[in-house]
Formats: sequence, structure tokens, C-alpha cells
Amino acid sequence: MSKNNSFSVTTASRYSLALYELAKEDNVIDEIENQSISILKLIEDSEDFKSLIKDPTNSINDLQNVISKISNIYKLNMLLSKFLGFLILKRRFFYLKSILKDFVDTCSKKRGEVKAELISSKELSDDQVSKIKNELAENFSKKIKLDYKYDKSLIGGLIIQVGSIMVDTSIKNKLQQIENTMIEA
Repeated sequence: MSKNNSFSVTTASRYSLALYELAKEDNVIDEIENQSISILKLIEDSEDFKSLIKDPTNSINDLQNVISKISNIYKLNMLLSKFLGFLILKRRFFYLKSILKDFVDTCSKKRGEVKAELISSKELSDDQVSKIKNELAENFSKKIKLDYKYDKSLIGGLIIQVGSIMVDTSIKNKLQQIENTMIEA
């Protein structure tokens, strides 16, 4: 791991833990977690917002104005709004995505949930995703926090990862294995 990457992971972890402790103190963990998820979705969906976060030439004033507008639109908890403003003042806004992801992960861990990822070749209904989540929870005897994604490039099948355990039944993976076998022969 490079020195810079290690610094950013450490920084994100420290800030997210501070946010968690403050949210716990104010008894607003669930609210701030949900709002953090909304901001993460905004980062994912908006190229403009993503660029704004990554651009170090933006003035503190411009960033604060954007966060003020986002706070009003999303009706952010005052603690989260102040925390975002603090990140801007400390020139740590660049780490926003990492900090909020780490915060959401921390909330999940504190509830005793195990993080799992499901990627399917066809879009699954909420009911189907829920059934898979329940089955995983039963098999692992833990609460499961499932992150579901649809990826048509898998052609068929699905990929499930729970912790370090991965099951890949996708046709894309099977074709890759056949191709590798043919190359080796």
C-alpha cells in the first residue's frame, strides 16, 4: 500500500469514527447513516458533484455554498451539515466518499451485520433479493447487510461475496475459465 493511500484510509477512518461517536452522543446514528447513504448515492449519480469533490481548486466558499444547498434539499441533520462544513474547512472534503462509506460500514459493524455483495446477470425483484439475504443470514448465522448490483455483462448466473467467501456462478466466469484452459493447452 502506498504511503498516500494509507494516509487517506487512515484519515477517512478517523473522521468517520469521529462522526459515529458524535452521532451516537446525539442519538441520531440511524438518521445520519441514512443521510450518508443518500449523499453517497448523489456522489455516484452526479458527475458534477463528483468533480466538485475531487477538484482541489474549488474555494472553501463555493464548497460551503454547495453543501448548504444540499443540506436544504436533503434536509440534513445539523450535525452532518456541520461535519461536512468541517471537512471543507480542514481541506478533507476530497475524502468525503471514503469517510461516508467507512461511517456506513462502522454503523453496520456496530449492529453486528456482515457485509455481503450480490451481483446478478438479470435484474432481481426486491422479494428475490430479500430471499437471498435471508438465506445468507441463515447460512452464516449473522445479520447480513446486502449490497445488490445488476450487471448484464455476467451473461447469466450471479456472484455472491460474504466477507472473504466468494461464489461465482456467472457464465462470464465460466467462459473465462474455458479461455484460460485453452490458452494454457
